[in-house]
Amino acid sequence: MPPRREPQRRRPAKQAAPRRTRPAKPRPAKTDGNQPTAQTGDRLQKVLALAGVASRRECEELIREGRVEVDRKVVTELGTRVDPLQHEIRVDGETLLRPTLTYFAVNKPTGVVATARDPSGRMRVTDLMPPNTPRVFCVGRLDMASEGLIIVTNDGELANGLTHPRHGIEKVYHVQVAGQVAQEVLGQLHRGIHLAEGFAHVKHVRIKTRGKQSTVLEMVLDEGRNREVRRLLARVGHKVQRLKRIAVGPVRLGDLPAGAVRPLTKKEVESLQTAIARGPIDKSHREESSKPHREDSAKPPRTPKANPKKPQPRGNEPKSERTVIG
Repeated sequence: MPPRREPQRRRPAKQAAPRRTRPAKPRPAKTDGNQPTAQTGDRLQKVLALAGVASRRECEELIREGRVEVDRKVVTELGTRVDPLQHEIRVDGETLLRPTLTYFAVNKPTGVVATARDPSGRMRVTDLMPPNTPRVFCVGRLDMASEGLIIVTNDGELANGLTHPRHGIEKVYHVQVAGQVAQEVLGQLHRGIHLAEGFAHVKHVRIKTRGKQSTVLEMVLDEGRNREVRRLLARVGHKVQRLKRIAVGPVRLGDLPAGAVRPLTKKEVESLQTAIARGPIDKSHREESSKPHREDSAKPPRTPKANPKKPQPRGNEPKSERTVIG
């Protein structure tokens, strides 16, 4: 006879732990309006950018590196709010001043770097500025082997608007590449190519001129990735021989000599601000404003389909008639 199993005993239910009550947080004391708190003032990186130290993104790097002081104390936290009228702000030990906003167009030659600091001691774009120019910085990128238009300013808000992808500011390049560029390559550049950091494509591309061993392309981009033009063309098998930027938004390079500097006109500055506020240009408007040549466009021309003619009835043959019922 099998042994009898003993009934399992139920474990006693656990008693619910008493609910903890959090102590009420003390409310912050009201200020007299003179001392800025965490809820007043502007973000530190914005204040630095408005003062012409650098672009907003570069100012964030300065804060992270511990090169910014507020009231003689190093600040490394992004988003710290300050009032430049109440606080003493220093960058690399220099007291922050609010200079007059200035804007320049520079035709950067090859061999000149567009960085604010260069440990190798190479010539920078800011070294081309006229004497007594306040502290300025370059807007966007142009590598050392590239040339053409670059905007130099101390207006951090404008620089952020020109470089941020959401505003869609177009940059126009003339690029000489090795070999003959086929129509399929233009379509591939227009559709997009996968790069290391994501999907990238040109907004518009066309063949400007053809040579025996090279081709000159006109490319329009509305992003600012590092060496994007060279990397896109390398992925489709064409090495860049020369790269020149001829326009940033509504500002054109024109006949400005290499290494020369000119101040932007008031109308040009206002047109840049308008382009930032407007946002990306509609694709259909872009195609209508600058229509490429049919033979060199990224998309091949459409051929109309032939419509076969219906055979006509001969001489005395009776025509077919439809019978209608009802």
